Amino acid sequence: MRTVSHRDDLDALLTGLGIMGTGGGGNPKGSGLRLFNADHAAGRSYALINVDEVPDDAFIASGGYLGSVAATPGNGRKDLSEMGPSPLEIAIRALEREHEKTVDYLIPFELGGGNTPAVMSCAAGIDIPVVDGDGIGRAAPETHMSSFLGHGISLTPMPLAGSDGSLVVVKRGDLFLADEMGRCMASREKGRLANAHYGMTGIQLKKAAVRGSISQAMALGQYVRTLRCVGEDALDAVCEFLGGVPLLFGEVCSADGESIGGFYEAHVVLRGIGRFAGARLELVIKNEVMCAKVDGQAQVMFPDLVLLLDPDSLEGIMTPGLSMGRRALVLGVPCAGVVREAAMTDLGVRAFSPSRYGEGFEYVPMETLLTR
Repeated sequence: MRTVSHRDDLDALLTGLGIMGTGGGGNPKGSGLRLFNADHAAGRSYALINVDEVPDDAFIASGGYLGSVAATPGNGRKDLSEMGPSPLEIAIRALEREHEKTVDYLIPFELGGGNTPAVMSCAAGIDIPVVDGDGIGRAAPETHMSSFLGHGISLTPMPLAGSDGSLVVVKRGDLFLADEMGRCMASREKGRLANAHYGMTGIQLKKAAVRGSISQAMALGQYVRTLRCVGEDALDAVCEFLGGVPLLFGEVCSADGESIGGFYEAHVVLRGIGRFAGARLELVIKNEVMCAKVDGQAQVMFPDLVLLLDPDSLEGIMTPGLSMGRRALVLGVPCAGVVREAAMTDLGVRAFSPSRYGEGFEYVPMETLLTR
């Protein structure tokens, strides 16, 4: 068990989560920072437990908030850090009632500057540890896009709790129903809708979780905050740290996006600068960057990671921030092995399908695509 409470560690974690969120997962300078600030002021700390230390018979729940990354809270609505109990805690309690079990640990659904702090804060508030891991190793736009699902853990029952007091429980349905119900509610909630799901045992957790991802995000944040280089040199350094591949140092020359049905959907084109002069890279976005293409050919696609960094600050860039003239460092990173395994299962092929973000091809690992 590791306790995280030092301000420098929290700031580094927010930086790392902002990068690993692949352009989504919540704003580290928004709700993520406010939650950490509120907990820090209240003297609360975060207990992180390694996956292997979780008892086999423990009951673990996942969760977070869903909605368009471009959504803004409505006028008069309280910030998540001002709510008690939070919508996420309400959703977790509803999940306990559905399973007739008490949750022993929480694990984030994804890595992101808003959703990971939200789960950590909720766990601290109800005095249970957070598993050092998550369900995808990045951020993902849809709740069925998870390693948990591909390894046989049921998404449902999935309680949905709104800040307006609404509570809906999706008990069962087809693969996409739970997320579609959530998007319908999130459109009304303007992106502030909590969901709890993937109730699992410790045995299931050990087969399905991306291990150590919270610690890795913190280490990444600490690393980039100490880098003394920017631009192309920084791109190469971060690639070496993460085992990634540089895709582009470029400038946005075309950006077309809008919020549709609880998602921010966009196509962004960047033209290369520096050693990448003459190159063009297209990003397909559904909240997060789902695919990077060159001349219509996929180079990196979900669940592999396309990361966006500001070339000067080396902080992550949220996808709605990819406006005309914005410069960005773009790199591809292979997803975790446990996620690759999930993506190859029958359920995973459907849940992770590129058709979910408007593309007609099938998933191919980035190592294969880039060697072509």
